[in-house]
Amino acid sequence: MSKRRIKKIAIIGSGIMGSGIACHFANIGVDVLLLDIVPRELNDKEKAKGLTLEDKVVRNRLVNDALTASLKSKPSPIYSQAFASRITTGNIEDDIAKVADVDWIMEVVVERLDIKQQVFEKLEKYRKPGTLITSNTSGIPIHFMSEGRSDDFQKHFCGTHFFNPARYLKLFEIIPGPKTDQAVLDFLNEYGEKFLGKTSVIAKDTPAFIGNRIGIFSIQSLFHAVKDLDLTIEEVDKLSGPVIGRPKSATFRTVDVVGLDTLVHVANGIRENCPKDERLELFELPDFINTMMENKWLGSKTGQGFYKKVRKEDGSSEILSLDLNTLEYRASKKAKFATLELTKTIDKVVDRFKILIKGKDKAGEFYRKSFTALFAYVSNRIPEISDELYKIDDAMKAGFGWEHGPFQIWDAIGVEKGIELMKAEGLEPAAWVNDMVASSNTSFYTVKDGASYFYDIPSKKQTKIPGQDSFIILDNIRKTNEVFKNSGVVIEDLGDGILNCEFQSKMNTIGGDVLAGLNKAIDLAEKDFAGLVVGNQSANFSVGANIGMIFMMAAEQEYDELNMAIKYFQDTMMRMRYSSIPTISAPHSMALGGGCELSLHADKVVAAAETYMGLVEFGVGVIPGGGGSKEMALRAQDLFHKGDVQLNILQEYFLTIGMAKVSTSAYEAFDLGLLQKGKDVVVVNKDRQIAVAKQHAMLMANSGYTQPVKRDDVLVLGKQALGMFMVGTDSMEDSNYISEHDMKIANKLAYVMAGGDLSEPTKVTEQYLLDLEREAFLSLCTERKTLERIQHMLTKGKPLRN
Repeated sequence: MSKRRIKKIAIIGSGIMGSGIACHFANIGVDVLLLDIVPRELNDKEKAKGLTLEDKVVRNRLVNDALTASLKSKPSPIYSQAFASRITTGNIEDDIAKVADVDWIMEVVVERLDIKQQVFEKLEKYRKPGTLITSNTSGIPIHFMSEGRSDDFQKHFCGTHFFNPARYLKLFEIIPGPKTDQAVLDFLNEYGEKFLGKTSVIAKDTPAFIGNRIGIFSIQSLFHAVKDLDLTIEEVDKLSGPVIGRPKSATFRTVDVVGLDTLVHVANGIRENCPKDERLELFELPDFINTMMENKWLGSKTGQGFYKKVRKEDGSSEILSLDLNTLEYRASKKAKFATLELTKTIDKVVDRFKILIKGKDKAGEFYRKSFTALFAYVSNRIPEISDELYKIDDAMKAGFGWEHGPFQIWDAIGVEKGIELMKAEGLEPAAWVNDMVASSNTSFYTVKDGASYFYDIPSKKQTKIPGQDSFIILDNIRKTNEVFKNSGVVIEDLGDGILNCEFQSKMNTIGGDVLAGLNKAIDLAEKDFAGLVVGNQSANFSVGANIGMIFMMAAEQEYDELNMAIKYFQDTMMRMRYSSIPTISAPHSMALGGGCELSLHADKVVAAAETYMGLVEFGVGVIPGGGGSKEMALRAQDLFHKGDVQLNILQEYFLTIGMAKVSTSAYEAFDLGLLQKGKDVVVVNKDRQIAVAKQHAMLMANSGYTQPVKRDDVLVLGKQALGMFMVGTDSMEDSNYISEHDMKIANKLAYVMAGGDLSEPTKVTEQYLLDLEREAFLSLCTERKTLERIQHMLTKGKPLRN
């Protein structure tokens, strides 16, 4: 890593993309100067106030309105609203001289070369030599933009293409200009991965670069296939969504979100600028797309696209679908295919592809046509858009949310099988693929000694993918480093004396097998290792306890067994807290219910920035029963000071549980008391998380970790707090804000967090609170309303309020 530091960045252009990028730099602690143009006329509000075009509030109106709109948007572009204070706004006329004080200038203005060149001409007057200067263009050739600029400008200039929304999509394409210094590219490549949390990909200066070139081809290919195969848009979205590891928005919903005009703009750019593309005909727009463009049916931004939300007479809403034959909206139709039924029992997406291509129905035909078209296309893009095949896979996974890139899917089907299917469709792979097979290389990727290798075309051999040293890829070490395995977990040796316990249950729910695995991991670590990480690299950390098991025991009135199961959960959480080795939890994505409780009891949490954490048990009619209620009472008392503030703190923590609050980022989890400042840490790049967690476990072990002493000094407020809570819940029930059953749950939680109905504030043990918690949990499981809620959750997949 070079000694270059980014303390402040100037972003020119505050539209959706510019504001989003500004927010993400603020997320990682960088000061941001966000500039935009000055309005040319007053709006009605400004006229009414008697303002003029010279007033600062008017001159900064465009940038301030854009940033405000961005900060209000959902999903939020910023980890915490407090981070917005890191962004300073201004305008290009009054504040452009301030770019002299920044370390990086990024242009994010409208996609017109002439305007970008004008902006760069202005910026060069104030930019100090050596300052990075980049463009967030999505397709304008980089070499055109820097023409006429100084040597120092061109040396430090390149494209840095973020995907929208900048916070959530991981692709960061870096596109060199003709004179870009290699040190600049190396810096941005590492900065994107290490600081911005991105998958950095250095692309060639070709139309649409890597991500959009392949992504738009894939969408355009489906646009043409939908008519050829007589499929509905619902059927295409069913076939091209989660079943093959793609986002829920699949194809047509994704286009609605992004905007049809955006897609058409990029597709036209490729068609006009890639005359030698062998599938150029696919970038021609089908008639239905042209009609939609004429009608301004652009998607979410215009209220209708391939889907349209309407309000019915009874006030409820309905999603209509566009019939591509009649171009009229109709009620949505459920899509169902026999081929998809065959994959329902296959949890791993990568194992489904071989089944899908063998389908005898329309779905099988769809997959054979779409996959072979994709395989042939990506093979022919090397070396045009990239010299290395793994960069294409990285771009599609990070930019379009695909779980597997094209070459990985091809590997899963089998390289030779893919070629066979291709030929059946009248397609041919690029010559290098045939050469690869002829040289006895039967896959694009291999794993060796825990590292991933890719087939390097010039050398005709497997080469280690660079940049892996900062990562621990569990898929690569699971078999070779396995120490223990049961139906719920795999325990792996991460090296240097640190174990990892990886959940393997469905949705990583926590049941008896997972708890047994956790206890086994602690046993092994205490005996022969130095520390334990609990982490995984699946879609979610854990969605909580296995409520199906709880429902069965409660429904059968097996309360002794349920009591033992809950105690086992509590005892396991306490082992996380009071073992003789440091325990690190590494939550990411959803860490709910029991998954949150596990993190609450670890010695340290190394959370991914995108962690949505919360104690959500209220939704199924119970309170947190795995130590969560106890822990929030304990954490509240650790913040107690003399005076009435004690009740306020306890009430705040009570509401975190009672309202089933879930953080929208790891940083918000600090505000909710679920993470602890000065103790827990956040990692922006999830790919680094296990490696960073391991480092913290090693540091704690090497610093002389000592088993903590169990707490017997937890101050509870007794009747003083219980009375306050019960007055509040009674008032909420009277005003119909909560149901009678909700009040019952809340009062049970109040009893636990108050420490019971003790006559005065008293110091108690953690076990005392755990016993109250377990008793309250069990009593709620006897309630009919609770069983109804759990059953609804199991069948419908979401909590029931009554």
